[in-house]
Amino acid sequence: MTDAQIIVLATPVFLLLIAVELAIGWRRGRLGYSVADAVNSIGLGVMSQVVNVFSKVVGLGLYALVHDGLAPWHLPQDAPWVWIAGLLLYDFLYYWHHRLGHEVAVLWAAHAVHHQSEDYNLSTALRQTSTGWLFGWVFYLPMALLGFPPLVFAVVALVDLLYQYWVHTEQVGKLGAFDRWFCSPSNHRAHHAVNDRYLDRNYGGILIVWDRLFGTFVEEDDADRCIYGTRTPLRSLDPVWANLHVYADLAFDAWHTRRWSDKLRVWWKPPGWRPDDVAARFPKPAFDLAARTKYMPGVSPRAAWGTLVLFAGVLAATSAFLWWSHLLAGPVRVAAGVAIIAALWGLGAATRRATAAMASPARPASPTLSAGPSA
Repeated sequence: MTDAQIIVLATPVFLLLIAVELAIGWRRGRLGYSVADAVNSIGLGVMSQVVNVFSKVVGLGLYALVHDGLAPWHLPQDAPWVWIAGLLLYDFLYYWHHRLGHEVAVLWAAHAVHHQSEDYNLSTALRQTSTGWLFGWVFYLPMALLGFPPLVFAVVALVDLLYQYWVHTEQVGKLGAFDRWFCSPSNHRAHHAVNDRYLDRNYGGILIVWDRLFGTFVEEDDADRCIYGTRTPLRSLDPVWANLHVYADLAFDAWHTRRWSDKLRVWWKPPGWRPDDVAARFPKPAFDLAARTKYMPGVSPRAAWGTLVLFAGVLAATSAFLWWSHLLAGPVRVAAGVAIIAALWGLGAATRRATAAMASPARPASPTLSAGPSA
């Protein structure tokens, strides 16, 4: 079974859990969803999986080349300890991949997609980048050099990714001792917040102990409620632009700065850094949390149902594509992939036309979560 087929089988579970989260939120009076944002987030996950059909040859292919050609030994694939050690090592490397994704501009350009939603719910978990394959493979080459088989790498990577789905919710409160060891909803809410207290913290995938060891852990504080999104808001429902807008900003600054050294530094400095000459010519307002407004596209009930029906069709087509993609001829696979991405772009365009973009004050995070019942 391919990794794409596993995602297809997991999709009904993802959607069922979203329905459960919606029911719990409705019962508690804090839904935390908008149709346009949720469809956009899930659509970005769909696009990511479609692109992965073509891009996985880079990450897994280079991993296999290093494993087969450079590893001084090959660990046994049938030994349980290899799988356990592989998962722990992958999670450690993921911590550094994730951390540098917040500290290096060109890596942030890929990862920013996951943080763009100003809601925080299970649909946000599915909001994944389509460009992470450009540099992400570099971080996992130590596993290849240590002899972990490609199958072990592929499976533990999928396990690490699937684990992180459930932590994207406001409906689960603090979990006591669990929060001290593992990435949990409380820990990951802090990671997604743009408040000064929480910015660039809690990078762990499964284990939060990496953050405690390397000084990047912060505890969620009910007195400083999480506000979600990015400090340079996307404010768009275009899934293609969502993947490209940070690259475009970096390219703009690199083109307009006069110093050749800065044309390169733009890509490797921390996100938000700009050459002095560009910042002077094209100033941007400083981030002000108090002045932040939430991008909340309003959709009529009729448009919402129409969007959901059309999106269900795109999901069905994508599931069929992912299930049989490995059997399709190259040109057919490319044509089908392009058609799905075009359909997602068209759905976003239709939703934009059907929305009245309403600017509202940034809402506070949900009420004290630790005091309420947990889902």
